[in-house]
Amino acid sequence: MPKLKTKSGAKKRFKITGSGKVVYAQQGKRHGMIKRTNKQIRNLRGTSVLFKTDGDNVKKYFLPNG
Repeated sequence: MPKLKTKSGAKKRFKITGSGKVVYAQQGKRHGMIKRTNKQIRNLRGTSVLFKTDGDNVKKYFLPNG
């Protein structure tokens, strides 16, 4: 079997925590802040954890070496 390559788009978007959960940045804060409410912008700060099944799929198919 050849070595598995990590999908380079996924390594920029996801990170695996010490306990094995997959963390991602919230979507919707790249541009267009004027039309968003202050509450929306505040709630989009930081990172959040993927659901377990989604995280398992990301680790299996996109981050095989992570």
